[in-house]
Amino acid sequence: MGVTKEQVHSTLTSKLSPIHLEVIDTSGGCGASFAVEIVSEQFEGKRLLERHRLVNGALAEEMKDIHALSIKKALTPEQWKQQQESENSKTAA
Repeated sequence: MGVTKEQVHSTLTSKLSPIHLEVIDTSGGCGASFAVEIVSEQFEGKRLLERHRLVNGALAEEMKDIHALSIKKALTPEQWKQQQESENSKTAA
C-alpha cells in the first residue's frame, strides 16, 4: 500500500512544525509521488540543499514507498512573508 497525502502531511507537521505546508499527490492517487511546499523556522540559516535533506530525513520511513518527492518550496517564515507580499502586490497592481 502506498503512502497517503495525509501521512506525508502529518509526518512533516510533527517533525518540522511548519507554519505553511501543502502536500500535493502527483501520482494520481497511488501515493508514490508527491510535491511539497513547506515553510518552517527550522530552515532558518540553512541552505536549500540542507532544507531538502531535512524534509527527506523527516520522511525517511515514507520514502521507502515514495518514488518521487518534489520539494517545490522550502522557505523560512521570513522568505514566505516576502513572497506573499510580492505576490499580493502583483495582484493589486
